[in-house]
Amino acid sequence: FTFDHHITAAMMHRMLRVDHAGEYGANRIYAGQMAVLGRSRTGPLIQQMWDQEKKHLSKFNEILAENRVRPTALLPLWNLSGFVLGASTALLGKEGAMACTVAVEESISEHYNSQIRALMESDPERYTELLQVIKEFRDDEMDHHDTGLEHDAESLPGYWLLKNAIQLGCKAAIYVSQRV
Repeated sequence: FTFDHHITAAMMHRMLRVDHAGEYGANRIYAGQMAVLGRSRTGPLIQQMWDQEKKHLSKFNEILAENRVRPTALLPLWNLSGFVLGASTALLGKEGAMACTVAVEESISEHYNSQIRALMESDPERYTELLQVIKEFRDDEMDHHDTGLEHDAESLPGYWLLKNAIQLGCKAAIYVSQRV
Protein backbone atom coordinates (compact mmCIF):
# COMPACT_ATOMS: atom_id res chain seq x y z
CA PHE A 1 0.00 0.00 0.00
CA THR A 2 1.60 3.22 -1.14
CA PHE A 3 0.23 6.62 -0.28
CA ASP A 4 -0.71 8.57 -3.38
CA HIS A 5 0.90 12.01 -3.10
CA HIS A 6 -1.00 13.34 -6.11
CA ILE A 7 -2.76 16.60 -5.36
CA THR A 8 -6.18 16.74 -7.01
CA ALA A 9 -7.79 19.93 -8.30
CA ALA A 10 -10.28 19.74 -5.42
CA MET A 11 -7.44 19.54 -2.89
CA MET A 12 -5.70 22.48 -4.52
CA HIS A 13 -8.90 24.53 -4.40
CA ARG A 14 -9.33 23.74 -0.69
CA MET A 15 -5.72 24.67 -0.06
CA LEU A 16 -5.96 28.03 -1.82
CA ARG A 17 -9.37 28.76 -0.31
CA VAL A 18 -8.13 28.27 3.24
CA ASP A 19 -4.93 30.27 2.62
CA HIS A 20 -6.98 33.16 1.30
CA ALA A 21 -9.34 32.91 4.31
CA GLY A 22 -6.36 32.91 6.69
CA GLU A 23 -4.80 36.00 5.17
CA TYR A 24 -8.21 37.66 5.10
CA GLY A 25 -8.75 36.89 8.80
CA ALA A 26 -5.24 38.07 9.70
CA ASN A 27 -5.94 41.38 7.98
CA ARG A 28 -9.10 41.83 10.02
CA ILE A 29 -7.23 41.00 13.25
CA TYR A 30 -4.63 43.69 12.56
CA ALA A 31 -7.44 46.11 11.64
CA GLY A 32 -9.00 45.42 15.05
CA GLN A 33 -5.67 45.92 16.80
CA MET A 34 -5.13 49.22 14.99
CA ALA A 35 -8.62 50.43 15.90
CA VAL A 36 -7.61 50.15 19.57
CA LEU A 37 -3.84 50.70 19.57
CA GLY A 38 -3.34 52.68 16.36
CA ARG A 39 -2.46 55.89 18.17
CA SER A 40 -0.33 54.23 20.82
CA ARG A 41 3.43 53.71 20.68
CA THR A 42 2.79 50.20 19.37
CA GLY A 43 0.76 51.55 16.42
CA PRO A 44 3.58 51.80 13.87
CA LEU A 45 4.73 48.23 14.64
CA ILE A 46 1.24 46.81 14.18
CA GLN A 47 0.81 48.86 10.99
CA GLN A 48 4.06 47.44 9.61
CA MET A 49 2.85 43.85 10.16
CA TRP A 50 -0.58 44.71 8.76
CA ASP A 51 0.98 46.16 5.60
CA GLN A 52 2.70 42.82 4.97
CA GLU A 53 -0.60 40.98 5.51
CA LYS A 54 -2.26 43.28 2.98
CA LYS A 55 0.30 42.19 0.40
CA HIS A 56 -0.35 38.54 1.26
CA LEU A 57 -4.09 39.00 0.87
CA SER A 58 -3.85 40.77 -2.48
CA LYS A 59 -1.56 38.00 -3.77
CA PHE A 60 -4.08 35.33 -2.71
CA ASN A 61 -6.89 37.37 -4.28
CA GLU A 62 -4.92 37.14 -7.54
CA ILE A 63 -4.19 33.43 -7.14
CA LEU A 64 -7.87 32.66 -6.41
CA ALA A 65 -8.97 34.61 -9.50
CA GLU A 66 -6.36 32.98 -11.75
CA ASN A 67 -7.37 29.50 -10.62
CA ARG A 68 -11.11 30.26 -10.54
CA VAL A 69 -11.31 29.22 -6.89
CA ARG A 70 -14.28 30.60 -4.99
CA PRO A 71 -13.43 32.09 -1.61
CA THR A 72 -14.96 30.54 1.50
CA ALA A 73 -18.61 31.46 2.05
CA LEU A 74 -17.60 32.38 5.60
CA LEU A 75 -15.68 35.58 4.75
CA PRO A 76 -18.38 37.72 6.44
CA LEU A 77 -17.87 35.68 9.62
CA TRP A 78 -14.07 36.00 9.46
CA ASN A 79 -14.50 39.70 8.70
CA LEU A 80 -16.33 40.23 11.97
CA SER A 81 -14.66 37.66 14.22
CA GLY A 82 -11.16 38.64 13.08
CA PHE A 83 -11.82 42.26 13.90
CA VAL A 84 -13.38 41.41 17.27
CA LEU A 85 -10.45 39.14 18.16
CA GLY A 86 -7.93 41.83 17.23
CA ALA A 87 -9.74 44.61 19.05
CA SER A 88 -10.62 42.64 22.18
CA THR A 89 -7.09 41.32 22.72
CA ALA A 90 -5.73 44.83 22.04
CA LEU A 91 -8.01 46.12 24.83
CA LEU A 92 -5.81 44.06 27.18
CA GLY A 93 -2.98 46.36 26.07
CA LYS A 94 0.07 45.91 23.89
CA GLU A 95 0.82 42.52 25.46
CA GLY A 96 -2.65 41.27 24.63
CA ALA A 97 -2.31 42.27 20.99
CA MET A 98 1.11 40.65 20.82
CA ALA A 99 -0.16 37.46 22.47
CA CYS A 100 -2.89 37.27 19.82
CA THR A 101 -0.30 37.83 17.08
CA VAL A 102 1.95 35.06 18.43
CA ALA A 103 -0.95 32.61 18.62
CA VAL A 104 -2.38 33.35 15.18
CA GLU A 105 0.93 33.59 13.33
CA GLU A 106 2.15 30.34 14.86
CA SER A 107 -1.03 28.61 13.66
CA ILE A 108 -0.71 30.08 10.17
CA SER A 109 2.99 29.18 9.97
CA GLU A 110 2.32 25.57 10.99
CA HIS A 111 -0.47 25.41 8.43
CA TYR A 112 1.83 26.77 5.70
CA ASN A 113 4.54 24.29 6.70
CA SER A 114 2.18 21.36 6.28
CA GLN A 115 1.20 22.68 2.84
CA ILE A 116 4.83 23.07 1.85
CA ARG A 117 5.41 19.44 2.86
CA ALA A 118 2.39 18.27 0.83
CA LEU A 119 3.47 20.19 -2.27
CA MET A 120 7.08 18.98 -1.97
CA GLU A 121 5.95 15.36 -1.64
CA SER A 122 3.60 15.71 -4.57
CA ASP A 123 5.40 17.56 -7.36
CA PRO A 124 7.84 20.35 -6.43
CA GLU A 125 8.55 21.17 -10.08
CA ARG A 126 4.90 21.72 -10.87
CA TYR A 127 4.29 23.91 -7.82
CA THR A 128 7.50 25.96 -7.88
CA GLU A 129 5.73 29.32 -7.96
CA LEU A 130 3.17 28.49 -5.29
CA LEU A 131 5.89 27.03 -3.08
CA GLN A 132 7.87 30.27 -3.36
CA VAL A 133 4.83 32.33 -2.39
CA ILE A 134 3.91 30.12 0.57
CA LYS A 135 7.51 29.95 1.84
CA GLU A 136 7.87 33.72 1.66
CA PHE A 137 4.57 34.29 3.47
CA ARG A 138 5.45 31.61 6.06
CA ASP A 139 8.69 33.48 6.77
CA ASP A 140 6.77 36.76 7.18
CA GLU A 141 4.33 35.10 9.60
CA MET A 142 7.24 33.70 11.61
CA ASP A 143 8.75 37.21 11.77
CA HIS A 144 5.44 38.53 13.13
CA HIS A 145 5.39 35.67 15.64
CA ASP A 146 8.90 36.54 16.79
CA THR A 147 8.02 40.24 16.95
CA GLY A 148 5.14 39.37 19.27
CA LEU A 149 7.47 37.48 21.59
CA GLU A 150 10.04 40.30 21.52
CA HIS A 151 7.29 42.73 22.54
CA ASP A 152 6.30 40.94 25.74
CA ALA A 153 3.44 38.70 24.57
CA GLU A 154 4.33 36.11 27.21
CA SER A 155 4.14 38.63 30.05
CA LEU A 156 0.35 38.82 29.60
CA PRO A 157 -1.42 37.23 32.58
CA GLY A 158 -3.17 34.09 31.31
CA TYR A 159 -0.98 34.06 28.20
CA TRP A 160 -0.98 30.27 27.70
CA LEU A 161 -4.74 30.04 28.23
CA LEU A 162 -5.42 32.81 25.73
CA LYS A 163 -2.91 31.41 23.25
CA ASN A 164 -4.44 27.93 23.37
CA ALA A 165 -7.97 29.30 23.02
CA ILE A 166 -7.01 31.40 19.98
CA GLN A 167 -5.15 28.50 18.37
CA LEU A 168 -8.15 26.22 18.88
CA GLY A 169 -10.22 28.86 17.07
CA CYS A 170 -7.65 28.99 14.25
CA LYS A 171 -7.78 25.20 13.84
CA ALA A 172 -11.57 25.31 13.65
CA ALA A 173 -11.45 28.19 11.15
CA ILE A 174 -8.97 26.30 8.97
CA TYR A 175 -11.14 23.19 9.09
CA VAL A 176 -14.38 24.86 8.07
CA SER A 177 -12.84 27.30 5.56
CA GLN A 178 -11.50 24.40 3.49
CA ARG A 179 -14.96 22.92 3.23
CA VAL A 180 -17.48 25.77 3.22
